[in-house]
Order: sequence, then C-alpha cells, then structure tokens
Amino acid sequence: MPEGYSRKNLTAWIERSLKNLNTETIDLLQLHCPPTSVYYMPEVFGILDNLTKVGKLRHYGVSVEKVEEALKAIEFPNVQTMQIIFNIFRQRPAELFFAEAQKKKVGILARVPLASGMLSGKISRATKFAKDDHRQFNRHGEAFDRGETFSGVDFETGLRVVEELKSLAPKNVALAQLALRWILEFPAVTCAIPGAKRPAQVAENIAASDLRPLSAATMKKIRALYDAEICPLVHHCW
Repeated sequence: MPEGYSRKNLTAWIERSLKNLNTETIDLLQLHCPPTSVYYMPEVFGILDNLTKVGKLRHYGVSVEKVEEALKAIEFPNVQTMQIIFNIFRQRPAELFFAEAQKKKVGILARVPLASGMLSGKISRATKFAKDDHRQFNRHGEAFDRGETFSGVDFETGLRVVEELKSLAPKNVALAQLALRWILEFPAVTCAIPGAKRPAQVAENIAASDLRPLSAATMKKIRALYDAEICPLVHHCW
C-alpha cells in the first residue's frame, strides 16, 4: 500500500538490510514495483534523498511494471537506475523511455530478460511447473501483475513464436543467448539480469555478452515477428 512507504518503514527496511549485509552503506537500493501512486509522492523520494545524504545509501533507483511509471520516476533527479521488463516479448520501453533515460543518464537494468524462461527455448507443452511456481498459478494475473509471467504473453503464443525465433539464432548460439544478445544491442541498456539455477546456465548467459552483434537483418526479423505476433497482445498494457 502507498502509505507503507513512510519514513519509519523505509528507514527500518534499510537498517535491517544494512545489518543483514554487515555494511554501513548500501551501494544501490531499488524499490521493487511500488504502487503507481508512489511515483506521485515526492516525499518518498525525499526520504531516500535524506538517507543518501546521511550515508545509508550511495545510490537508489526503482523497479517498475509500466513504461509510464518509469517515465514518472526519472523526473526525480536522484533516481539513478531503472529496472524494467525488457525482452523480445516486451519491446515498448525502447520506443520512448530509453531515449529519456539516456538524456538523464539513468542506468537501465533489463529484468525478466528471458520472459520467465520462455525465451530460453527449453519450455514445451509438456513442461510441468511446481504448484508454487508463478508460471503455474499466475498466467492470467491471478496473484500479481500478469506481465511478470511470460511477460504477459499467453503460453501457446509464446511457444509458437519461440519456434520461429530459433531459426534466427546464429549457428551454435542458444536461443537464450540470442535473447540476451538482442537486449545488449540497445545502447541505453546497462545490463540484463537473467536468473540461473545451475553454473552452466550462468556461463551460457555470460557468454552472450561476448557474441558478435546481431545483424541488422536479424534485428529487423525479430521486430517484424514481434509486430505481427506479440505487439497486438501486450504492447498497450505495459
């Protein structure tokens, strides 16, 4: 709730984090997807400014659900970073927000870069998800924002588009690497933050940054696929 973002609560959360981390200063604090109304509460950002001045924080930023929230957040001059869902299934941030973020020198952390694993190419109709996995219980936004699960793309559409994307991956490049390399083609992006369960996945993800840039033709084909199959479903939502 918006009223939860009080000086008392924010200070307590930060003090607890400092204790858990055994440090005196948090290098980067990010509010994770606060309610939209918080972006219209300058007092919240004033509290973070004060906590920065006294040395509890070095920098702060926010994580958002919608482009509109991101644009509002960077109106506050000390917002340094923005976590926003950006991937082949969620391309809207690149249309306006990226340019505005660059103007204000705000770092962009592309979250959910593999669309909840759909863009890894390893999910199929036979894939079973645990009961406590949001990919099982939140496909239609039953528990939280639908855009957090498969980037809001319905399961069948996601599988169909993934099959087409596989044909665009360069030789010996996994689909997950293609998806990550695609994100890194955008100069406004500071980094992508994929998850991983095994060391091999970490190594594969890291290797994406060493791949050759994707060709203009490949980028154009990916955009055309998005425009035809994904854009009508999700572009206006987030």
